[in-house]
Amino acid sequence: MSELKKIREKQNLTQEELAEKSGLSVRTIQRIEAGTEPKGYTLKTLASSLDVSESDLLTPDDPVEGSVADISIVEQSISIIENEPIENLGLIKIINLSSLPLCWFPIANFLPPLLIMLISKQRSPIIRQIISLQIILAIIAPIIFFLVAFLKLGSGSVMVTMISLTLANVYIILRNAYELDKKQSLYYKLNFSMI
Repeated sequence: MSELKKIREKQNLTQEELAEKSGLSVRTIQRIEAGTEPKGYTLKTLASSLDVSESDLLTPDDPVEGSVADISIVEQSISIIENEPIENLGLIKIINLSSLPLCWFPIANFLPPLLIMLISKQRSPIIRQIISLQIILAIIAPIIFFLVAFLKLGSGSVMVTMISLTLANVYIILRNAYELDKKQSLYYKLNFSMI
């Protein structure tokens, strides 16, 4: 058993709770618990989040622990974790990209992903993050738009603002889609969830 898992279970934390507390992904925590040694930022973050020293999280150099049986168990654990889909990534990508058709209309840009989430009954943290980000954009975009219109800077500035807000939302959606493909996480996310 990894030192991280021992400490996490001693503090009555799930992997998801530790991920939320530390800001690391659940997948990172699973890999460390399966035998990968934490290093650098990850080690410091986990030690700080669990209120333990960094050395407490490192596996002691004990020849008994390095036996062939333990190595095969760790290898099996890693293969199970890597082969097991943590979340329905295809659905998450669809939910993320479903905001594109209405990104020009900020008040409704969060409705398609929200409807898909409700219909599919998938409420994972990453899906809630996607929808929360679109809700924040739906609140901020009209405020910026009305400020520019209220300042009476001219119809050109109102049009440029509207186009800029739409392009910013398209960029956020596409950047998150790219990150979902590469790292199975979001590039732009909030530190809280609105749903």
